[in-house]
Amino acid sequence: MKPIKFLSFLIVLLGMFKVSAQEFKLGKVSVAELEEKVHPKDSSAVAAILYKKGNASIQYDSNEGFITVTEVEIRIKIYKKAGYEWANQKVWYGNESGFKEKVTFSDAVTYNLVGGKIEKTKLKSDGVFDEVVNKYRSQKKITMPNVKEGSVIEFRYVLRCPSDRLIREWEFQNSIPVNYSEFSTYIPEYYVFNSRQKGYIFPKLTVEKGLKTITLTSKERSEGMNSTTTFSTDKINYTETRTTYVAKDFPAMKEEAFVNNIDNYVSSIQHELSMTKHLNAQLKMYSTDWNSVVKTIYEYDDFGPELNKTGYFEEDLKAILAGKNTPEDKILTILNYVKANVKWNDYNGYNCDSGVKKAYKEKSGNIADINLMLTAMLRYAGLTANPVLVSTRSNGISLFPNRTAFNYVIAAVETPEGNILLDASDKYSTPNVLPFRALNWYGRLIRKDGSSEEVDLMPKKSSNDIVFMNYSVDPDGKITGKTRRQCTDYNAVITRHNISSLKEEEYLEKLENQNNKIEISEYSKTNEKDILLPIVESYSFTGNNLCEVIGGKIYVSPMLFFANKENPFKQEVREYPVDFGFPFTDKYNITLKIPEGFAVETLPAPAIFNMEENLGTFKFNIAANDNLLQITVQHQINDAIVSTEKYEMLKEYYKGMIAKETEKIVLKRI
Repeated sequence: MKPIKFLSFLIVLLGMFKVSAQEFKLGKVSVAELEEKVHPKDSSAVAAILYKKGNASIQYDSNEGFITVTEVEIRIKIYKKAGYEWANQKVWYGNESGFKEKVTFSDAVTYNLVGGKIEKTKLKSDGVFDEVVNKYRSQKKITMPNVKEGSVIEFRYVLRCPSDRLIREWEFQNSIPVNYSEFSTYIPEYYVFNSRQKGYIFPKLTVEKGLKTITLTSKERSEGMNSTTTFSTDKINYTETRTTYVAKDFPAMKEEAFVNNIDNYVSSIQHELSMTKHLNAQLKMYSTDWNSVVKTIYEYDDFGPELNKTGYFEEDLKAILAGKNTPEDKILTILNYVKANVKWNDYNGYNCDSGVKKAYKEKSGNIADINLMLTAMLRYAGLTANPVLVSTRSNGISLFPNRTAFNYVIAAVETPEGNILLDASDKYSTPNVLPFRALNWYGRLIRKDGSSEEVDLMPKKSSNDIVFMNYSVDPDGKITGKTRRQCTDYNAVITRHNISSLKEEEYLEKLENQNNKIEISEYSKTNEKDILLPIVESYSFTGNNLCEVIGGKIYVSPMLFFANKENPFKQEVREYPVDFGFPFTDKYNITLKIPEGFAVETLPAPAIFNMEENLGTFKFNIAANDNLLQITVQHQINDAIVSTEKYEMLKEYYKGMIAKETEKIVLKRI
């Protein structure tokens, strides 16, 4: 290449780079960023994180000792009105007695392109808010000003934590695309942290070491007539490890049906303190494996010792257990007693808040207060009962050994047939039917001797939803019928919660609206409070929108409003397991009365779909008997969690099932 041509090429190349490159520095927003109308790799994106940089460092403070300081700066592009929510940002911080973190925002600016020039609007003090979340946490919130389609916003915040043991999780993905994300940790040689990456795509990693110095100032005062104070300084050198994670062009996390918690699959990095070795101090171990984790938790004052307290309930328990001789009777009696006498205050946690004695006296407590009390009572009754640490569905899956993986605790009674899992915080729970929030893969059972084992929390027994329905169609297409619906186990818990959360009039109105605007009458329910029995709902209904009359023919879907109408599995490729929560069986026994003067022209054909490995079965059968049609339908899923490898099979199963359930019966005049 001739020199002149090469020089021209280089100038063009540098010009292109200048236009397309982003400066990862606050205050350096470019015209090109403001002019961008859609995200180059995701045209559906309502916004995008142009860059997000953070570092977490364990620093020495002369007053507080080692503390953790996290500094973050972010730049976000708003493409559409639906992306305006990204102008509202919040950062939570610990705010309880003895542990107070501090968050400060700065350099918060909104950029717009006005007449070809960049216009800046700075965040004012009235756009900054402090909000109490609960008695443990608060959050600092900002609302960015002058946000429009095309705006770029950026801001910085610093989180100052008084502990030297906590490094917050850093997420490289979000619900919008992330163009660039960088996170660095600065850890002195006195600390060892376990780092764990989760997700399906991973950032690049680099590690560097450098020297740091701590300056310690001490003072000494001499006694006597002319007392003086002398100051001395000592310098301590130590090695600091800097670890940097860099992610580029990470796609948005897309919500999919039947995902227990999308955060389980977000690309992120977590840190858990493993051990410390400070100057002139012994090596101290923390969480290196599950056994050391649970041993640490069991020894907490607000955990293990609470299980040994029995005096506050002994007399009461003796009275209610009189005549109860079998383990089953004892378990049910104690579970119901705790549920009736101590109400959940809506706080999770495996550490007691009030303490079991106070919670018992005041009839209110957090999850640990209630279920550690339950465990202690079960033990007192002579049963082999132990606490089981759990991570709720909203908290994520406890993948790695660490103390913060769990936020909940239940009780387990060990029997020759297996563990019986119990939770007294929900009035509708029964043995082995936990609140839905606790159905999150695996928990960790802890015994008195410090040993532990993994416990499968996912139900194996199918929860039933059985419907008996008979209805008639008149020549004008109006349908009149009766329904009886019976639900067991988890379906019963869900139904009972739905019923109890609303007044009956509101509940029925909701039921009518959900079912094609039917009109319900003669409603009744059975076993609403006898939770060991199936709950049964019965009602009569009429509907004018449940079938079609076209050209003198009646077209009716035999399952009416009970039919599944849309396949929840639309993605070509599924990235996350399908989580149904529990195995289930839906059965429908339907009788349709044909109107006088009509006969069947077309009936759907019977069908059976079986998935491999006994994952599930769909059966559809229909038979004519004079002026009656008998329809039986069964949809059964046998596994609570379905792996991504089986997604295509599940998707095709649902496709065939929905096609069959929505297929029409055609009635013609005779």
